[in-house]
Amino acid sequence: MKIVITGATGLIGRRIVEALKARGEEITVLSRSPQRAAAALSVEAVGWDALAEPAPSEALEGRDAVIHLAGEPVAQRWNGASKKAILGSREIGTRNLVAGIAASEPRPSVLISSSAVGYYGKHGDETIDEQCPPGSDFLAKVCVAWEREAVAAEQLGLRVVLIRTGIVLDAGGGALKTMLPPFKAGVGGPIAGGKQYMPWIHADDIVGLYLAALDSPSWSGPVNGTAPTPVTNATFSNALGKALHRPAVLPVPGFVIRARFGEMAELVTEGQRAIPAAATANGYQFIEPKLGPALTSVLAN
Repeated sequence: MKIVITGATGLIGRRIVEALKARGEEITVLSRSPQRAAAALSVEAVGWDALAEPAPSEALEGRDAVIHLAGEPVAQRWNGASKKAILGSREIGTRNLVAGIAASEPRPSVLISSSAVGYYGKHGDETIDEQCPPGSDFLAKVCVAWEREAVAAEQLGLRVVLIRTGIVLDAGGGALKTMLPPFKAGVGGPIAGGKQYMPWIHADDIVGLYLAALDSPSWSGPVNGTAPTPVTNATFSNALGKALHRPAVLPVPGFVIRARFGEMAELVTEGQRAIPAAATANGYQFIEPKLGPALTSVLAN
């Protein structure tokens, strides 16, 4: 297959590129820094400023599929400027990607676009699947706009899959990398009471979901990129401490997180008990469905 990827140098993108290269696929990366991306990933890279112009049609025509991962990092202190960048990178960036697809001939047949479980907003301990309506907070509104622009590709004849990603377990990046130092030092513990759910997923499974969505014509629409066993923050903290052979009993009050991160603290102090109903219905077999073995696997790599 010939596949175009945006956001390929990120945490998930690098893993997807390596998995596709191992399968012998032909990959083209769209990047603001094509020389750096090509050197880092050893693939063809084409320059694209996602906020300024449509994606280059010459890089899209004749390709089989597009995997869209690009977006401004959400894990930063939110203010007016950062919120604008987070929304714009996803809404305008995805709109410009679809505009490039529209101008290509022949067009790709599949668009797999990243999204987030933040789509659902706050739901406490309620179990939610892909049929749950969107929330009303900032991140939920970002996800709604992001997905709306991606779904527009259906009007061009593409099959569109939206991977609503949870907390990806990878010791080399993301939330787990941030959590490891205090836990390794024995000063980790539940955050803001620990009752909020953490919709986690092993890095190998988030890659597996993208590959399954790429390969299986039956996959379309939203897919929760989460493991089938979401746990509370307290349970996660205990499991991480056990995996590291360290105590995990020092609580972190919610006000400390809010003082440090502001509104963005909602990503930590609130959560979603999201389950992967769509992936399960499509027959996906999780590599690491349970948290304990998943953490052991991640930390061993």
